Amino acid sequence: MAAPAQPTDKAPHIPVLLRQLLAAVAPVTGTWLDGTFGAGGYTRGLLDAGADLVIGVDRDPAVFDMAAAWADQYGDRLRLVQGTFSKLDTYADAPLDGIVLDLGVSSMQLDQAERGFSFMKDGPLDMRMSQSGPSAADLVNEADEKTIADILYYYGEERASRRIARSIVETRKTQPFETTAQLVAVVEKCLPRPKPGQSHPATRSFQAIRIAVNDELGELVEGLCAAERALKPGGQLAVVTFHSIEDRIVKRFMQVRSGGAGRANRYAPAEAEETPQFRQTTRRAAGPDAQELADNPRARSAKLRVAIRTEAPSGPVDRMALGLPGLMTGGAR
Repeated sequence: MAAPAQPTDKAPHIPVLLRQLLAAVAPVTGTWLDGTFGAGGYTRGLLDAGADLVIGVDRDPAVFDMAAAWADQYGDRLRLVQGTFSKLDTYADAPLDGIVLDLGVSSMQLDQAERGFSFMKDGPLDMRMSQSGPSAADLVNEADEKTIADILYYYGEERASRRIARSIVETRKTQPFETTAQLVAVVEKCLPRPKPGQSHPATRSFQAIRIAVNDELGELVEGLCAAERALKPGGQLAVVTFHSIEDRIVKRFMQVRSGGAGRANRYAPAEAEETPQFRQTTRRAAGPDAQELADNPRARSAKLRVAIRTEAPSGPVDRMALGLPGLMTGGAR
């Protein structure tokens, strides 16, 4: 198990789009759930803005050790729970006034080489947010070539997925993957050297493998559905995304559940309209301003979307309408 995160006032754990989020959901009152507690930035922001109670949830048990340095100052206004998106509707005693989800990997996870999330620091090839279950090393050492290629293509949108998967399988015949540096070296050999300003060649591959190891997109879909069940009428759902796949899922979920998705086939018979489960506050996502980009370059791809729960009962969601990657819908290439 990786060493617990250590609290430090110098760590650059900057909550992305916090100002925009608090402005979008103001006034903050009642009970909120922060489904990605991390370093506690959103939770502290909500508490300081006036929330009566914030339930901080995270898959990673190490984050709660770090919170011990400041959690006591909020007393019984803060409740911490180790858990997942898919069970968000089980952590509160009553319907919630708001739910916040930050879908990015926290800076403290990226900055800890021993967690294996970063292609910039050598460490064990791990990537498990919960620090349990199969690791990234297990995936790249045991999955067949097609599975690896599909993961890289669908979850990382990596065009060279087949070439990289083939190289991974060839390499592991003589030396199993144990470190992030080993995987980075293989990916770099399969791709051209990046030009100035371009992302690191391993960015998409590491994203894809991390998503697969943690079932992030499956948890996201289940978490959005759980949020619908957990929120009271008038309750707010605020989601911050960092890459196009997850943002597409969040965007389409909010469109579908607010009745704004339209019919996929205009020639099909019109179905009886149902009362929407959400009302979108805006059609466009909010992004970082110039000041935030200067303070935190990691915010450059962040998008904030907010929707308000209506009085309509929750119900099943058409997952085929959410723009899920083909790997999750049985699609083939």
